[in-house]
Amino acid sequence: MDVVAELLIGSKRALSRAITMVENESSEAAAMMQQLYPRTGKGLVIGITGPPGAGKSTLTDKLAKKYRQQGKTVGIVAVDPTSPFSGGAILGDRIRMNELILDEGVFIRSMGTRGSLGGLSCKTADVVAILDAFGKDVIFIETVGVGQSEVDIVKAADTTVVVLVPGLGDDIQAIKAGILEIGDVFVINKADREGAERLNSELEMMLVLNQGDIKWRPPIKKTVASSGNGIDELVVAIDDHIDYLNKSGELHRRRSMRANNELLSLMEESIKRYVVKKMSESGQFDSLVSSIERREKDPYTIASIILAECLR
Repeated sequence: MDVVAELLIGSKRALSRAITMVENESSEAAAMMQQLYPRTGKGLVIGITGPPGAGKSTLTDKLAKKYRQQGKTVGIVAVDPTSPFSGGAILGDRIRMNELILDEGVFIRSMGTRGSLGGLSCKTADVVAILDAFGKDVIFIETVGVGQSEVDIVKAADTTVVVLVPGLGDDIQAIKAGILEIGDVFVINKADREGAERLNSELEMMLVLNQGDIKWRPPIKKTVASSGNGIDELVVAIDDHIDYLNKSGELHRRRSMRANNELLSLMEESIKRYVVKKMSESGQFDSLVSSIERREKDPYTIASIILAECLR
């Protein structure tokens, strides 16, 4: 029995193998995804993002347990930063979710960014699609904790939860425009700390200034994830947003945009590989790079030459 057939009958081992095939860019991965894609689109995708130390992993753990209590199956994709030097990643998020590992209704996968910016791995969308095809009702994506640049999550999630925490110094740094605009629900975690009320007030003020003609006003919820305080209210806020997405037609628009982004991303990656492969085979690439290094030609001219050569 092949990996797709095993996955579709509920084999967790096949699920792990399928994700590994995608991450390792196996020659069989594209054919596998072609078979799985028609079975996607049912799972709810929730993004959890925010600065380092905000408690994203602990919050994800508590949210997953709440959805399990509702009888829903859960998938978790936890993205960790990859070292630019060794290429390795610690992948330590699952340490904070050790109780979930024993739950048969939960599947956790840690991934390294592998150089991708924006808080996600370039393979995150494929992994989410595999979990969706496997039948997970709720899929969490926990991004890298980089603070202000992890905006890729809005392209991958139905609902984006932005987690902030008091006491990071300049609180306004945590709510720069990029992060502010992607949040559907805001969470002030570790709300028992000094400065939580001030952070709440600043966030409220910035949301009012940023409101415009937006129909959904992102709620702000306070939690202490370590003790579970406020988690029930957060689940209600997430469910309210999903209800809004369905009734307003926004869910269809977001998923249409996601399909658009996935297609463009795949095209860019395929074209890049084709160009690099063709130029490497021709032996011209190194000489062109050398001409740039010697300032004989500029990178813009060289890029035009390469494209003309490859597209001829």
